[in-house]
Amino acid sequence: MKTSLSSTAPSSSTPPAKDVSKPSRRKASRVIESARLPDRIYEQILEQIISEKFAIGDRLPSENQLAAEYNVSRAVVREAFSRLIADEVVTSRQGAGTFVQRRPGREFLRLAPIGGVADLMRCFEFRIALEGEAAHLAAQRRTEEDMAAIDDAFAKLDEANSASEVGVQQDIDFHMTIARASRNQLFVQTLDALALHTSNGMNVTRRLSLTRHKRRLLLVQEEHRNVLETIRASDEEGARRAMRTHIDNARHRALGDSVEPESL
Repeated sequence: MKTSLSSTAPSSSTPPAKDVSKPSRRKASRVIESARLPDRIYEQILEQIISEKFAIGDRLPSENQLAAEYNVSRAVVREAFSRLIADEVVTSRQGAGTFVQRRPGREFLRLAPIGGVADLMRCFEFRIALEGEAAHLAAQRRTEEDMAAIDDAFAKLDEANSASEVGVQQDIDFHMTIARASRNQLFVQTLDALALHTSNGMNVTRRLSLTRHKRRLLLVQEEHRNVLETIRASDEEGARRAMRTHIDNARHRALGDSVEPESL
């Protein structure tokens, strides 16, 4: 006896199997929103410090109090605190609480991208590691052509400083020529992917420097010169240290500190 095909085929009314291999857009957006919560709390606390709701030396509300105020978990507040501590805006004292250590100027919030303060600061943090290694490799691998390109980028940055221009593009070009000299295309591609964040950070720090005495920009350029000369001397560790110091100083300058190179 022949078996009917219809008896083994699935019914046309049977609903198709649900594809569970990919999360729904709604679920993905919830995950992203959850990941952004510490950034949002970080920015709100920072804004309160800048607006002088909390003065230097004041103790911030506890994790429990802030969690209730912002309707988030203590873990979210704890992460926001850890980022503020990393930026040296607040300090934690065992058994006493968290205290305001520094108050960035109002200009910082005006110049920083709306809703992007946390991203801006994390970009500085990432660049310290990334560009420190790029400079290390550039000192090891650079050619005479690479050195000429770095010298040219430095000279153009000098011209921008002399003309009292913001010079963001010239600053970016200087850092990119060093990444190219590392002879590792991934450094170049990563810096290119970070271009928006890097540009925002440089715009803040360079504009803040322009609003102060011109000597501030000259000090920044001296940091660039230290990076350049250690690469020229093939001083790998010196180049790494000079670049890391420069970007860490830029991070402090973004928060309103006047960080001076020790050599000056």
